[in-house]
Amino acid sequence: MIDELEYNTEREHLIIPEYGRHMQKMINYAKTRETKEEREKLAKSIIAVMGNLQPHLRDVPDFQHKLWDQFFIMANFELDVDSPYPKPSKEALEEHPEPLEYPQNFPKYRFYGNNIKTMIDVANTWEEGDLKEALIYTIANHMKKCFLNWNKDTVEDEVIYNHLYELSEGKINLKNSEEDLSDASSLMRAKTKFSNTSNVSKKAYHKKPINNRQRKRY
Repeated sequence: MIDELEYNTEREHLIIPEYGRHMQKMINYAKTRETKEEREKLAKSIIAVMGNLQPHLRDVPDFQHKLWDQFFIMANFELDVDSPYPKPSKEALEEHPEPLEYPQNFPKYRFYGNNIKTMIDVANTWEEGDLKEALIYTIANHMKKCFLNWNKDTVEDEVIYNHLYELSEGKINLKNSEEDLSDASSLMRAKTKFSNTSNVSKKAYHKKPINNRQRKRY
């Protein structure tokens, strides 16, 4: 009795496991029929059973087309029957998509992020004036805040100006500027205030409602 046991690891590989092993055996049986008429009769019966096993796909467009494609895939494209739809090819199924080209950005100062370089490039396209100057100092303050997120110690404005000069390829020069950037404590305080506000909001959202029966009556 034990010698007749058959493990799944010893059985034939299921091409589409969702249909089960009996469906795969039915398709394999259809492949052994000699006449095309008999094979097509079996194929239509198998397609009907496959449709009953996937009732949630009935509302999907081209439902029958999908069943026929799956039928030929499970037959390993070796079943010679006529189909009401174009037959899929094994080459198209095994074709691998081309690898995606991800942007390879390796900034020197990673703690500033990639968006800083984009902002600097945009600032370089603006005409000289108050708006461009305001944008440049906004970028510099944001760089200082990013630097403080990476290094909790204070940072001199001169360091930020040098990095800005380098990232802009020498087009933005604030080394001789007499205007100071925002104070480090104010930048970090704004971040802490925002974090505390978010925590309070979360606590208020998850606060357990008071049951009227538990209220103290006087």
